[in-house]
Amino acid sequence: MTQPTFNPIDDASAVRKSTPTPTPELGRPLKVGLLRSPTSKSGRGRGTPGPDGGYALRLADHLGHQLVLTPRENLHDVEVGLVALATKRAGLAGRGPTMTDLTAAADLFGFRDQATEELTVDRLRRFSGLGHSYFALRRFVDSVSDAALRQDSDAVRTLLHFN
Repeated sequence: MTQPTFNPIDDASAVRKSTPTPTPELGRPLKVGLLRSPTSKSGRGRGTPGPDGGYALRLADHLGHQLVLTPRENLHDVEVGLVALATKRAGLAGRGPTMTDLTAAADLFGFRDQATEELTVDRLRRFSGLGHSYFALRRFVDSVSDAALRQDSDAVRTLLHFN
């Protein structure tokens, strides 16, 4: 720790400047992180990594009053499913989720307007129990293609990949 300039000290107690020596590179083993680039396994059930995915849960609270649900649909299951889709959509872009991601996921399944009977039956089948089963949630997210999530709200319904 350096000493303040206003305290009188003798020359032997003064802090002396030092010259850092460079680290020798020849013969030194490489750092483990530099041996290869970091990669993660991808595929079905592996997810799409992205920063701050939990923030989408906070955004889902604000979106909940805009959702148009039938009496048979569970709000918790719908919110969990939409959050998972929003985080995947944001992860595909390499960023954290925003309200735009959440609304795009909601529009994908017609949750912000009156849906047709056919779409409502499909929503019941897809979103039922998502809030209570991680594996069902992973299957659901994998069933929606990356191309559908990258598109805007109007074009996505034609790109849905139903399993």
